[in-house]
Amino acid sequence: MIVWVNGAFGSGKTTLVEELRSRWPQALVFDPEKIGFVLRQIVEVPSGDFQDLRQWRRQVAGMAAGLVEEYGRPVLVPMTLVDPGYLDEIFGALGEAGIDVHHFFLEVPQDVLVQRIDGRSFTPDDPEKDEQVRTWCKSRIAACSAAVGAMPRNTVLLDGRLAPEELADAVLARVGA
Repeated sequence: MIVWVNGAFGSGKTTLVEELRSRWPQALVFDPEKIGFVLRQIVEVPSGDFQDLRQWRRQVAGMAAGLVEEYGRPVLVPMTLVDPGYLDEIFGALGEAGIDVHHFFLEVPQDVLVQRIDGRSFTPDDPEKDEQVRTWCKSRIAACSAAVGAMPRNTVLLDGRLAPEELADAVLARVGA
């Protein structure tokens, strides 16, 4: 199975996945952002968002499916994915591969997201780049918030302001782990 933890930047996806991993040691963690970083080194990303690359979406679905098939272990995926077409494409490919996808979306109010993003350092050695990344993350908040209504019908909405332990309890109970 795949447990996809979705939400805006700063919603707590990575923190929740770390908590899940500590309680579910057989689970693997797959961060699709790393595929995006590799693709950026190979090809131009005209929009600036590697999710717009069809190759990124194909590779993410293939890698996630391959991890489940090859290792027979659950895979935890912390990734913001809010474009309905991209969700359908990736989740559809996983479904065609016969893989159960449990999709969770962390809802967090905009002011809390801004506070969390402003409190993070993405590139500590490059303050200018750090600010660019924070600005980009904050620019995506509205799209992430608006996307909640367009999530697949089986998406489980969670209050991302809850403690990671509480969120992990809810996820593990839902997936039966």
